[in-house]
Amino acid sequence: MATLTRPTARIEDLDAWLANLTQPSALTELALLLACVGLAWALVWGIRRASGLPDERSIWFGRQIIDGVMFPLLLLSLAYLCFMLLGRWMPVAVFKIAIPVLVALAVIRLGVKVLQVVFVDAPLVRILERSISWLAWLAMVLWVSGLLPLVLEELDDIRWKVGDATLSVRTLIEGALTAGIVLLIALWVSAAIESRLLKSATGSQLSLRKALSNATRALLVFVSLLVALSAVGIDLTALSVLGGAIGVGVGFGLQKLAASYVSGFVMLAERSVRIGDNIRVDNFEGRITDINARYTVVRSLGGRESIVPNEMFISNRIENLSLADSRVLQSTVISVAYDSDVALVMRLLTDAALNQDRVLRDPGPGANLTNFGADGLEFTLNYWMTDPENGQQNLRSLINLGILQSLRANGIEIPYPQRVIHTRLQPGEEVAKPS
Repeated sequence: MATLTRPTARIEDLDAWLANLTQPSALTELALLLACVGLAWALVWGIRRASGLPDERSIWFGRQIIDGVMFPLLLLSLAYLCFMLLGRWMPVAVFKIAIPVLVALAVIRLGVKVLQVVFVDAPLVRILERSISWLAWLAMVLWVSGLLPLVLEELDDIRWKVGDATLSVRTLIEGALTAGIVLLIALWVSAAIESRLLKSATGSQLSLRKALSNATRALLVFVSLLVALSAVGIDLTALSVLGGAIGVGVGFGLQKLAASYVSGFVMLAERSVRIGDNIRVDNFEGRITDINARYTVVRSLGGRESIVPNEMFISNRIENLSLADSRVLQSTVISVAYDSDVALVMRLLTDAALNQDRVLRDPGPGANLTNFGADGLEFTLNYWMTDPENGQQNLRSLINLGILQSLRANGIEIPYPQRVIHTRLQPGEEVAKPS
């Protein structure tokens, strides 16, 4: 009998709500709701302006005032306050639907903004955003229609026993929601800590703060997972067996992955390589743009990016071109005719290098006669630079163009390849005489 009266009571409540929605008091509620929207917008605008206009990736404010987390949270708080006050004097209809809508909006904004900040441009983020939106709006519809308690009761009746614990579909759903909320909060806190640590860090401090940021994020995610498992009702003492199994798996199948993670923290702690260093690893030369827990991103001067496992930086020989000194040596080889003025050629080569602002004056460029080639005298011009990230071939090209102009202006010949051909005559053949 009780099961038959529940839907009837829900229908009566729904009819009463629809009747209240047609009363003149609903206009008062609508006016108060619009006032709450305006007040929330003004408060967020004032806080945003007072805080110095944060960047567009801000979780609290977003790109605009209404697409951050603060606006729906403030609006929800104001609307709930009006709902509690109006409920004492009049039947409430508009706020009964406004509160669930604002809760769903706040949940969606929180989930989407945190995922966008933590996982920048990740393809999986779009799928997670849509999943959060659909779940939030579905829960809102069930809440407003009054079907949410009935659905939860039916899900709670579907139970099964796992060891000493009794689980139900409702328990699993609540545990999954708790895990999602805890993970979002953990990622939010880690993103805030990372932003604060890396905001003004440069050089060696950047690598150390990156290590602290990665360690903090890993710790927060681990703690949040433990809290989520406890919320589901799983006994954490059973994880000791799982931990032993994971240890065996790491020792055999996941040793490379574990080595990369450990190597990442060792690299960041020892600062053997840092973000911004120019390195050569596995015949790939470039600049380190990011150091993650498992891999390091190396960007070449040509724009290509290489994903290098951190294990290679510990077990292999790495050439760090800017660990002790940021200067980089470049050279170019020039060949001139044997009858050229050697002193003049060396001076022209040096002047061509000094005409470029990117070439260092201390130590200055130097030209040397390095080889007596088959076609002419070979000179090597050496010069130093400190900004290889701005390009190396372009600087070498400018210097070569300057050398070519100087040599032509002074009448110094750049010889063509010369070869002497000997012809062996067969018996009875004569050398052809020119006519």
